[in-house]
Amino acid sequence: MAESRDAYKILQVDAEAEDEVVQAAYRRLARKYHPDHAAGADAAARMATINSAWEQIGTPYARAAYDRSRAELAAPPPRADDKVPGAGSARNSSAPAPDPSPTVGQPPHPSESVSRDWTSGRSSHGGGFDPSMQAADGLGGAGPPPGRPSGSVLNFGRYNGWSLGEIARRDLEYIEWLDRMPIGRSHREEIDAILRAAGRRSSAETESTGRRGLFRRR
Repeated sequence: MAESRDAYKILQVDAEAEDEVVQAAYRRLARKYHPDHAAGADAAARMATINSAWEQIGTPYARAAYDRSRAELAAPPPRADDKVPGAGSARNSSAPAPDPSPTVGQPPHPSESVSRDWTSGRSSHGGGFDPSMQAADGLGGAGPPPGRPSGSVLNFGRYNGWSLGEIARRDLEYIEWLDRMPIGRSHREEIDAILRAAGRRSSAETESTGRRGLFRRR
């Protein structure tokens, strides 16, 4: 990936910028370089470049995939003598762990309405995780956490080493997916709080306790 084609540089934002910052940068550049408003023969080409960059990092799913590709290209090539002491195989000879996240491009779920006394009905114990979901050297597919951790830290999957708060800021759909999976049982209370705070889950208004039932005694 050539530096001149880096989506973050095209949109003039840092790679660690919040999604809202990326969106605001795109809108600012689109207003500035749209052919209907910008003068110059290269306005259309510049706008096409800006739109291409937005398609790559404009949504959490697309941005996560782009960041993984970007990190892989930036990583130094493995050295021939990079061996595990006492072993004959390379340090990272194992196959990459499967990605447990939802399919890239899947539209986000609408906000769900649940009872004020909502519970998942599942035990908060057990679930565990398959060691095969943990990538080599203890790093998940999403790379190192971005910082400002909050909440429990996952020790499995693509966000291995990330806190729930860091994941929610980068990929809220993954939090929703984790809420539906047995592997997320031990974090269900934190996940519920995150989804409510993000507007992805709301409490349905309970009916007035004074309302008479359908088969009330007359």
